[in-house]
Amino acid sequence: MTATDSVNLRLGRFVETPVAGETVRAFVPPPLPPIPPIDVLPLLERLSLAERALGRLDGVTMLLPRQELFLYMYVRKEAVLSSQIEGTQSTLSDLLRFETEAQAGQPIDDIREVSNYVDAMMYGLERLNDLPLSLRLIREMHARLLQSGRGGTKSPGEFRRSQNWIGGTRPGNALFVPPPATELASCLGALEQFMHEDHSRLPALIKAGLIHVQFETIHPFLDGNGRIGRLLVTLFLCVHGVLRKPLLYLSLYLKSHRADYYRLLQEVREHGAWEAWLEFFLDGVAETANQAFEAATRIVGLFKEDRELITERSERAGSVLRVHEFIQQNPFATANLLVSRTGLSAPTINAALADLEQLGIVEEVTGRRRGRVFAYRRYLAILNEGTDPLPSGT
Repeated sequence: MTATDSVNLRLGRFVETPVAGETVRAFVPPPLPPIPPIDVLPLLERLSLAERALGRLDGVTMLLPRQELFLYMYVRKEAVLSSQIEGTQSTLSDLLRFETEAQAGQPIDDIREVSNYVDAMMYGLERLNDLPLSLRLIREMHARLLQSGRGGTKSPGEFRRSQNWIGGTRPGNALFVPPPATELASCLGALEQFMHEDHSRLPALIKAGLIHVQFETIHPFLDGNGRIGRLLVTLFLCVHGVLRKPLLYLSLYLKSHRADYYRLLQEVREHGAWEAWLEFFLDGVAETANQAFEAATRIVGLFKEDRELITERSERAGSVLRVHEFIQQNPFATANLLVSRTGLSAPTINAALADLEQLGIVEEVTGRRRGRVFAYRRYLAILNEGTDPLPSGT
């Protein structure tokens, strides 16, 4: 077998399929793992850096006073970023204000899509306790993702029964046409099998990178493929013990490098260039894990600094610390919400908020006298890094 022949085994086949009055060439990828096998040796340094960064992230989350709080916020940040890649304009602040029943800034459909993503993600993570990572679980998460809003008409929870395409105004001028619906069952069956095989002896991080591309290439849903495909990476790493907590989310990296991301996906499809994709993917894992580690470290430092400031400077430190504890979980809060959740009286809450405002810890963001909303601004600044919406038309 020549080198050219062996590379060709990594290439898929094209199937001519009629769509909307024209015949298009739909791409069917070969099953994983690639043949010839992935050359892991040149990837070892990147793999080592990525694994070390994940280990460091796992370590710092063990030190957080409230791990679930960091996870709660981080999951929401990922939901915002992943939805922005698909075209929503919501920010993390919009989502948090929406969840706190404070004033929402962006169109409700945008925020509902992000909120559905949080729901799908948390549902998937919980279901892993009693269901393996499988096509069934993927469909169940998809149903949650598209349960309301604009996705409701796009067959939530069902693999597509018609042809879709990526880029272009119709299949005939599309950038890429995924497998026809008649090929989906075999493509997805092979992908599910690869998720559970161990004879390839590939490291879990490498397998996660392969699975992501294969899922995006199969594009089995009418909508929501990108969001589910990004979520699969984290779920796979949790299942295989690479992550103890689901804290690796690649959307910020992919949002920042989206031209390279789309180019590398196409190069895998057209040339079987898996190693180039894996270099990019492992760099993204390391960069993302390091960013999350730094954010966690800064958040721990901020909470400690603000607690010390309250203790030193406030005459009612006990009640102010109670309010501070609450706004760590809800960085947007109203006085009514604080009264209902903390059990403190309205005058006590108002006095505590006045102290926090004077200390520069919170600021009032509506400018109103009634129904005022207070924001934990330095905390939000750390969480919001990188979550400005993409410019329209990108």
